[in-house]
Amino acid sequence: MSTTTATPKPTVYRRTTTLESVPSTSRNSNASTPGDSPIASASSTSLSSMGSIEDLQETHFSKKSSLVDTYGNEFQVPNYTIKELRDAIPKHCFERSPVRGFYYVFRDIALLAATFYAFNTYCTPENVPSYPARAALWFVYTVLQGFVGTGLWVLAHECGHQSFSPSKTLNDSVGWVLHSALLVPYFSWKISHGKHHKATGNMERDMVFVPRNREEHATRTGALLHEMHELLEETPLYTAWHMITQQIGGWPAYLFLNVTGHNNHEKQPEGKGIGKKNGTGAVNHFTTSSPLYERKDEYLILLSDLGLAITASVLAFIGYKYGLANLAVWYIAPYLWVNHWLVAITFLQHTDPSLPHYSGDAWTFTRGAAATIDREFGFIGRTLMHGIVETHVLHHYISTIPFYHADEATEAIKKVMGRHYRADTRGGSLGFLASLWTSARWCQWVEPNAGAEGEDKHVYFFRNRNGLGLPPAKLAPAN
Repeated sequence: MSTTTATPKPTVYRRTTTLESVPSTSRNSNASTPGDSPIASASSTSLSSMGSIEDLQETHFSKKSSLVDTYGNEFQVPNYTIKELRDAIPKHCFERSPVRGFYYVFRDIALLAATFYAFNTYCTPENVPSYPARAALWFVYTVLQGFVGTGLWVLAHECGHQSFSPSKTLNDSVGWVLHSALLVPYFSWKISHGKHHKATGNMERDMVFVPRNREEHATRTGALLHEMHELLEETPLYTAWHMITQQIGGWPAYLFLNVTGHNNHEKQPEGKGIGKKNGTGAVNHFTTSSPLYERKDEYLILLSDLGLAITASVLAFIGYKYGLANLAVWYIAPYLWVNHWLVAITFLQHTDPSLPHYSGDAWTFTRGAAATIDREFGFIGRTLMHGIVETHVLHHYISTIPFYHADEATEAIKKVMGRHYRADTRGGSLGFLASLWTSARWCQWVEPNAGAEGEDKHVYFFRNRNGLGLPPAKLAPAN
């Protein structure tokens, strides 16, 4: 698989395209699965509405626009409806089988157990006398467990979207157990992740990897707004350091500090966000006072914390009985690998030179869900990680479709999405890894196209100070 719809064409700079699509507050009354039900508005933050946001429908815009992405390619705003996407997907793709879901849960647990048994039985001083060789083999153990652990994380993610089975109780029970075992606050994550799905690509409401705007990036780098187009290239060493810190600390920073989430907590309807900002600890996934949650959901935050406390107690016992060194190799190192893959996957699903972001004035659900990209991670992604890398565009439109139907459903929606579907599968698994570096160098902040007018000035594209793609706009110095 080597096709891509997100390739750079740096010699193309501006074209004109006709755009059709307007938001609608109407709902789809034809539920496609037994578990589908009427939903709250797109701005709802309630737990009960997660996983069914795909029922929102949008009709067509009728305006002309001239937009180009960071590569210089013509960009068109989506001009199809959610109903058109749903109707294109074979009905059986919406069917959720708990038996099939449990098969994958038990398969992944068996893989974890078999790997643990094999290494603890055979990778010993008696069988492998060389310490460096044993260390290298145990490193391989942590990598393998990290791959499979990420797969379990994805299955819990399926539970959070109600795509594991038709039963909400079963979904949440399995998800709580699996995520708690991986030190993830299941319900806390589920609520914030649901908000991410309801506001993907929205600069004011999205919950993950919201890019900096030009002013924020200038502030962080100590530059002036009008200097951004003429700054010197950032060094590869700086990019590498940024990637390392993101991959190691990104997930804990998100959970504890809401890093990369939106920072507009003053708008929390119950007043819980007044005076609270990301990075201070007041906005987090663990306390009931966090503005990420409504009061009606606070008991779920406590239930999430209980799951973490149980897992932490078990790990403390293992460390006490078998030693911290064994605990570090058996669990902590694989856990860090899971965190790494989670951050890498999420970053690359939402960060690419071909992807737009929108202000609240220009955002719609259809537009935001299309601001994602599929990639290819080969056997690791499709088998061990259950296709989360390869079918993310579909997932943002209809998140209740189980992963084992996602490939077929993706092929179906491609026919409706046309040029709006984005995928970068160049290089397979190695290409996926290389995209971490590419996106870090190309995608540093977002701003409108130079000279954009009307609604177009509320559509943002990535820019960078490395001379890659379209340059930042030239601004006159402030008086």
